[in-house]
Amino acid sequence: MLVVVSAGVAPGLALLSYFYLRDQFGQEPILTVFKTFLMGAVITFPIMFVQYIMSAEEIIQGSLLSAFLSAALFEEFFKWFVLFFAIYQHAEFDEPFDGIVYGASISLGFATIENILYLAANGVGFALGRALLPVSSHALFGVIMGYYLGKAKFQTDKSQKRWLFYSFFVPFVLHGLYDFILFSEKNWLYFILPFMLFLWWLGLRKVKHAHLLTKKFYGRKIQEKNASV
Repeated sequence: MLVVVSAGVAPGLALLSYFYLRDQFGQEPILTVFKTFLMGAVITFPIMFVQYIMSAEEIIQGSLLSAFLSAALFEEFFKWFVLFFAIYQHAEFDEPFDGIVYGASISLGFATIENILYLAANGVGFALGRALLPVSSHALFGVIMGYYLGKAKFQTDKSQKRWLFYSFFVPFVLHGLYDFILFSEKNWLYFILPFMLFLWWLGLRKVKHAHLLTKKFYGRKIQEKNASV
């Protein structure tokens, strides 16, 4: 069991460390990041319970509905809900890039528990594939969600609601497309590889943009401070 837990936890912690260390302006308190990770882990169980009930009762049928409603909608909404109400107004969320860190953290908490349960049921032989696909995709959905949350919180104009909407809607659509490929395509590997390359490109692009937003944010603060002197 120790091997299963280690194999299940390792990719999530590695990816979280990567995005955490990309914060160039003031890294978040490890305790707050860890709490966010735990919140992501905890919400795994109610989400999986609801998904099990929906599957057992055959409430949602078909690859498209299963991908977008049973999987993407519930998972991304729960993550977004916790981030918005528990982290968005937190004092430690004090720069745009912080959204990336907390978004990745809650998503990887969810992905880690899901990964451990899957490997416990199917064996550690699937560990590499799980790390490259489900765990990585969850991390990138969280990065994109966090990017838009960070943009919304520190936006000075009336576009805040639009960015908040994007923070849920964009990861939801991407997650739905990811699952739809896995659920419906016989030769899914030919489709999922370019999709994952696109997802990594988009996620890293958001990381770069978040750095620029954070740099501008601190530039405005310095100007405001100098103006008040």
